[in-house]
Amino acid sequence: MTRMVYCVKLKKEAPGLAAPPYPGELGVKIYKNISMEAWQGWMDVQTRLVNENRLNLADARARKYVKQQMENYLFEGHDIEAQGYVPPSA
Repeated sequence: MTRMVYCVKLKKEAPGLAAPPYPGELGVKIYKNISMEAWQGWMDVQTRLVNENRLNLADARARKYVKQQMENYLFEGHDIEAQGYVPPSA
């Protein structure tokens, strides 16, 4: 049976994550309030942020930046996109 959550990002009931995807309190908050669909959207954005900005996630500043962008995207309703990213044309 699929666990349903009210996704604060998508503003609708949707299938939830199987486990907290991030350590600590933030991971629990994501688990309780973010759907699989919204999390996958964040994963796509995060990949572009890391690639386009050439972030080294071994660097604490890069991890802090990505975490802040994640919170803005998931909980603050911000549209986050990598600077210079151009979506592929259909």
